[in-house]
Amino acid sequence: MKFGIFIDLQLPRPWNEGDEAKLFHDALEQAELADRIGIDYVWAQEHHFLEEYSHSSAPEVFLAACSQRTKNIRLGHGIVLMSPKYNHPARIAERLATLDILSNGRVEWGSGESGSRIELEGFGIDFVDKRPMWAESLRETARMISMNPYPGYKGKFFSMPQRNLVPKPIQKPHPPIWAACSNRDSLKLSAQLGIGALTFAFINSGEAKFWVDEYYSTFKNECNPIGQSVNPNVAMLTGFMCDNDAERAIERGYEGAQFFAYGLGHFWRDGTHTPSKTNLWQQFKERPCNADKRLELERKKAGMTGIGTPKQLIENFRELEKAGVDQLILLHQCGAYKHEHICESLELFGKEVLPEFKEREIIRERDKYKELETFIEDANSRVNRSGLHDALAPIEAYPLIWNKMSAETANSNLDRRPGMTSLWQLQTGGKRNKKS
Repeated sequence: MKFGIFIDLQLPRPWNEGDEAKLFHDALEQAELADRIGIDYVWAQEHHFLEEYSHSSAPEVFLAACSQRTKNIRLGHGIVLMSPKYNHPARIAERLATLDILSNGRVEWGSGESGSRIELEGFGIDFVDKRPMWAESLRETARMISMNPYPGYKGKFFSMPQRNLVPKPIQKPHPPIWAACSNRDSLKLSAQLGIGALTFAFINSGEAKFWVDEYYSTFKNECNPIGQSVNPNVAMLTGFMCDNDAERAIERGYEGAQFFAYGLGHFWRDGTHTPSKTNLWQQFKERPCNADKRLELERKKAGMTGIGTPKQLIENFRELEKAGVDQLILLHQCGAYKHEHICESLELFGKEVLPEFKEREIIRERDKYKELETFIEDANSRVNRSGLHDALAPIEAYPLIWNKMSAETANSNLDRRPGMTSLWQLQTGGKRNKKS
């Protein structure tokens, strides 16, 4: 089983001058540490307007910084919001390729629909359109980043003419694609589309085995790839704080993981939020916990199997490994975790827990791909590569100088405004007479 860390950039109130800057620079140090101790992935998510819960609104910038401070760790968008109203597909393709070059081919392309009303409505997205937007954009971005040239597209949610996207990524045909999954239905859809499942739901080892078995059964029997290659993988999230003292691990780790779960409920389910006014941390601290049931439910939601001593973590993670989980993502920073505690936790994990899994992972991955080899070949044979090669798509020549008629049309209103110079005048140096 591989391991990743999850960059959520949570920042509970109250906020003091410099807190946000420290949060970002601390996160870079944590990514650098994770790379040094041998963790396989760092995932940075994209969210907008989610005060306190996630200040990670530009993961492509954060991951670019990580690319220059790390050597081996895979750089995961966890995830890119794919709706064209968030990010135009061409811009996603350009940024992915650039990051792949800067990192020498270490990018993992996580994709998602978005789900919170505060984000969707902030960008003018109708909730019912978010999944078809995701699918349309994901498919076409994969084609853009792979084709020479991209033949163009006229769709429901975006259109663009034939163009050649540059640069192209190091990884061919494109970085491995993943999708955010919050339930079994979305996990099954990922398998059907031939992409990795990033399961941001906390489940136990018994549930994990059921989910993993269903994913791979679906991949083997129903895969019709949405990208230009497949990426059969299942990653799951767990709360995390490692310490030699079990009680101290709980003291340092439980509250932050519970805050993560509380924030999910607030922004995605039943919260009421007033921008810049709602104090989420205060609400969390003052929540009625007289019911032990509610507290226990929060703990279950937050996935506490990664909070404890190295021995406890090895036992808990071994069960997930046996269940077939490909990657376990550690929720290493959330709530009011202290940077020094995070670093101590990662250091101890790298020294005493990670070595228990490294050797088995090499053997497991080899056996896994041997078992899946035929199914991967079959799935890749169904990839839609129409237009992938120059000879298959007629290339249209584009005149780069405006003709007189098009320039005059574009400037018909502009050059009538006092003091305004038209594009035609700028291009020709000419002046219109008063009769025109």
